[in-house]
Amino acid sequence: MSASPHFTCLLRATAALFAGALAMPAAAVSLQGRVTLASGQPVAGALVTVFNTARDRKETVYTAQDGHYAITSPFTGPLTVRVRSHMLQDASMPVDGQLIAVQTLDFQMAPHPNARSLSDSLTASAHITQVKFENESVRGAFISQCNYCHQVGNALTRTPKEVGTWEAIMKRMEGYGALLTLGEFKSIAKSLNKGFDGQPIQHMQKYTASDELARAKVREWHVGDAGTFVHDTDVASNGHLYGTDEGHDLLWELDRSTGQISKHTFPDVDLPQGGHFAGMQLPLGVFTGKHGPHSMAQGKDGRIWITNALSSLLMSFDPKTGQFKRYAINEPAFYMHTIRIDGEGIIWFTVAVSNKVGRFDPKTETFTMLHLPDNWLIRTFSEYGLPIVFKLAAKFLPAQNVPVILSPHQFFFGRALYKLPYGIDINPKDGSIWYAKLLDHKIGRIDPKTLKIEEIDTPLKGPRRPRFDRDGILWIPAFDDSALMRFDPATRKFESYKLPLLAANEYETPYALNIHPNTGDVWITSNMSDRVLRFQPKTKTFIAYPAPTRVTWLRDLVFTKEGEVCSSSSNLPAWGIEDGKNAFFCLDPTGGERDRQALAAQR
Repeated sequence: MSASPHFTCLLRATAALFAGALAMPAAAVSLQGRVTLASGQPVAGALVTVFNTARDRKETVYTAQDGHYAITSPFTGPLTVRVRSHMLQDASMPVDGQLIAVQTLDFQMAPHPNARSLSDSLTASAHITQVKFENESVRGAFISQCNYCHQVGNALTRTPKEVGTWEAIMKRMEGYGALLTLGEFKSIAKSLNKGFDGQPIQHMQKYTASDELARAKVREWHVGDAGTFVHDTDVASNGHLYGTDEGHDLLWELDRSTGQISKHTFPDVDLPQGGHFAGMQLPLGVFTGKHGPHSMAQGKDGRIWITNALSSLLMSFDPKTGQFKRYAINEPAFYMHTIRIDGEGIIWFTVAVSNKVGRFDPKTETFTMLHLPDNWLIRTFSEYGLPIVFKLAAKFLPAQNVPVILSPHQFFFGRALYKLPYGIDINPKDGSIWYAKLLDHKIGRIDPKTLKIEEIDTPLKGPRRPRFDRDGILWIPAFDDSALMRFDPATRKFESYKLPLLAANEYETPYALNIHPNTGDVWITSNMSDRVLRFQPKTKTFIAYPAPTRVTWLRDLVFTKEGEVCSSSSNLPAWGIEDGKNAFFCLDPTGGERDRQALAAQR
């Protein structure tokens, strides 16, 4: 006798729910509820965050248009749930993480009690608008040179200071690589003194809560200590995240399934602290190592290849054995930067200060160093003199910024003296190598066979870390101009898209981007406003995901097999972050939707 249609549908539904439950990780706490104002009006796009007992991990979902949320988490024990939303005061509540049943927690949010509280809740992008610069040229110099490793305008950086104190801070920033003329230096110090006066600001920002927010989930894992500087994150074939600690010469490893974090110490090298940059005033209490591991990429054989910015060494790391191996370049290669691996297994990397791109063949263990076009005779002279200056300064005048003091950029030539090859990627269509020159506002192409180089001016300033999509289109973040550029190598045509700002007089700092391998969407760091942006090329529209943590500063973006977009939140210094530490950061565009389905199955 055949089953009735109603009974058959019931069986199928039960099987589907059971399969969904099996697919979800075992959750120790399941929460649902609604976030509203006192009037009962729903709060859409609010961030509902569950902290573990140690408060070194947290998971976040966003409320839907009707204010509802649902979240499952593996955390156990006494937990804290916090709700955060634009222009409203945070609300929090304790929760028992031992209860198996679904718990209902409703939150009622209220406006901030005073102007100070509201002002303090605003992003760095709001506070920096209070700084009025002498002219657009000085403002451009400030954006280009004073924002590349941390926010300016957050709680740490906006405290009132005398002009002399600002000048001392900026001198230290020059030791980190900021390139300013003497005129820009003096003008910016005065502007910061006037703009950051310690008073609460009145600033209107416009947040838009997309329907996509309710489908997303963010997970964060603290890593290291207050001096840790995890520059880049990559996902390996084993699913673990690895992070290069540029300050401490460590490689951090995160097992996302268990939350376990381990570290691997880089081998020692016969160099002083700070490596070849010991003559510079590196970040105090942060750069304690010699290698300065920066960027990484995993080869087909499983080895992770790492550029070391301070020691000028290429290094491999075997995740199976935990062993490192060093490869020395037999010519000056100052500040090795971004690394990528082509389809033939050849390793390509930029060398920022030396204006070079390196090619390394792992089979023969040989380097080919390509000197990029200088386009200026004085730049050639300066480049060949730098190795001597760095070497002498490191030996006789450590941490005195001698390379900066002797650099003619301050007096005569400005940033045009330097080029700074930065990001690099491989075109999947023809295997050509493309790089970005940050200060020269160019992109370049290298023929992988002939090694012929050609360069192209970009329409916007500050091309940083570009990436190719699967169709061979190059997407480029325009750091100086708060924009996204699209470049078609076949037609040599650019298209530009301004990033969505929270207010018209703000600016953004798109440090890096990457293209989702399945959807083709372009994910972009939006570091001045604590957001991640998602650009959909088909509709040419942006979706903004507010980050759960104030002072979120993301680096290279990578994708897991499950579809998460991950990075390292590494504002320098780490103690400027709301939580006081760097973190591994993963945003799952559909993780919130899965939590809703899991809770529906439990009910």
